[in-house]
Amino acid sequence: MEPQSAILMSAQIHFVAFLKLIFPPKPRNEASGESSKSSELGLSWTSHYAFLNISITPIECSIVCPKSLAQELFAPPSDAVGASTAGRTGAIVSPEEFVVMSVEGEGLEAGKRVLELTSPLALAGISIFFITTYFLDYIIVPTKSKTQVVRALEDRGFQFEESAEVYVNPAARHDRNKSSTSSFGTMSPSTPPPATVDELQARTFALLKRREIVPKVDDDIRLVQCAGRRDNSSSILTDEMGLQNGLTRCLVSQPPFLSLTLTPDEPASLLLDKRLIANFDFSRVLLGNMEDFLIPIMLDLEPLPLEASGIVCGLAGKLAGRNAGLNAIEMSHLSTAHTGTVMVEEKDLHHAMEALRVEENNSDGG
Repeated sequence: MEPQSAILMSAQIHFVAFLKLIFPPKPRNEASGESSKSSELGLSWTSHYAFLNISITPIECSIVCPKSLAQELFAPPSDAVGASTAGRTGAIVSPEEFVVMSVEGEGLEAGKRVLELTSPLALAGISIFFITTYFLDYIIVPTKSKTQVVRALEDRGFQFEESAEVYVNPAARHDRNKSSTSSFGTMSPSTPPPATVDELQARTFALLKRREIVPKVDDDIRLVQCAGRRDNSSSILTDEMGLQNGLTRCLVSQPPFLSLTLTPDEPASLLLDKRLIANFDFSRVLLGNMEDFLIPIMLDLEPLPLEASGIVCGLAGKLAGRNAGLNAIEMSHLSTAHTGTVMVEEKDLHHAMEALRVEENNSDGG
């Protein structure tokens, strides 16, 4: 997937926004005004966008979408309510433009993969968002940092595979069966980047302590990682209509947690509360193990500036890095505009919270 221009935004209008996004207008021929040939042939709605992620958490609704789409759907409401972030009303669009690059971080378990992919960028002083879907990892970086990101990945052994338009690590490839999601990559640009992951980890927890950001768990939320089916060519349109209808029912129920990622090259990827599974005809519409639950540990990052980071790499280093030793925890991560969410298996929840609290207590606040 070639780099795509994107915009990050936070919104509280997720019901209307989500409906507009999952029911996109049919492509039209600009000259004639009629439906385009691709529309007549039934172009999938899941392939409509170069890249789109919309995530609903107990803290916010965060959207990453093409700049033109943000201007079309969200600029008017934003103008109407003003640019203030007070109460997070309306849509707040980041002034920064981003590019999206796909990375195949295979060869490692999810937690170590997060660390493998974020640490070289963090140590290079690059601020990033990092979204891992059911199929691929996506690095979302400010347009101005693209060259640095490419250099950092290549220095770590990643190569751009033109046939698949994806960065891969030839030294570490295998069949992928788990996924994770993550985001920010460095500290504030005004702070010199740390020399080691251990130093980055220490800075991260000191920053969280200074801003009084603590990990919290919602005992009612259990997450399932899954994807839309696209394995039967004779029923693709029917299956994706079922996915569309299921997502609509999820929205009507005001979901506590739902994340959707759409790209042209892969089926839809979802991370959603297990109670929402009943809205889908699972065996026909979704891929994935509905019995593997993840528990979200959430951090409200609103006190931090958007470009502040080190969060993902710092948490991954603590839970899945070399210092964790035999106690390494399998983790994944979803970062949105103002929320960092670490996800662990239920059996690891107590140990993960204990590790994070110990690290928080050990931080010197400097």
